[in-house]
Amino acid sequence: MKIDNLAANLSSNSYPGRGIVVGTTADGKYTAIAYFIMGRSVNSRNRVFVAEGEEMRTKAFDEAKLVDPSLIIYYPVRVVGDTTVVTNGDQTDTVRDGLLLGGSFESALRTRCFEPDAPNYTPRISAIVEKGGDYRMSILKSMDGDPSVCLRQFFDYAPKAGVGHFIHTYSGDGNPLPSFAGEPEVVGIEGDIESFTETVWTSLNEENKVSLFVRFIDRETGETQTRIVNKNVD
Repeated sequence: MKIDNLAANLSSNSYPGRGIVVGTTADGKYTAIAYFIMGRSVNSRNRVFVAEGEEMRTKAFDEAKLVDPSLIIYYPVRVVGDTTVVTNGDQTDTVRDGLLLGGSFESALRTRCFEPDAPNYTPRISAIVEKGGDYRMSILKSMDGDPSVCLRQFFDYAPKAGVGHFIHTYSGDGNPLPSFAGEPEVVGIEGDIESFTETVWTSLNEENKVSLFVRFIDRETGETQTRIVNKNVD
């Protein structure tokens, strides 16, 4: 199994868009979660992450500059019992509501599809993380840019010390933006929460990065540590 260096992976792509990393720290003690957003337009860049208890939402940094909130204002992180849901859109609520009704991650996402933002048809990427460290990931995307066909892919992982998986919306910059393709990328998970956060944030393209959320969850106790970094600050 080839394990990519996460910093090198991120720094080699000027526009991965929005991305989710989930894995296990090298000591095996914590599940590590990272979610970041990037932006090219003024509207996309005009955002910050705001914690609400154990959950997190996006918010306009300057409300006067907010144009269309439909695809940029949402809860990327929801918590249901010992389960953490992380996504790049309002499907976070779809998954949470499905779990509360006794459904599954997969059944909830089968009711959703990619974002209606032609011509990009941005994929919806999602992850669900259990207390013990098991996690699942998903991508909902158009078939080769064809908006009439929605592909729904699901991936199921057991924890392995020092190993994580990285899924993001775009394979790079472009017009239209090229969608992520293939399985989630295998990446190394290194350091404590401070160094991991620093690694991810400094590796993202300086011009395009907007916000980063990182959470470490103790696999035995479920206790959490959280860090949020916003490029826009008061």
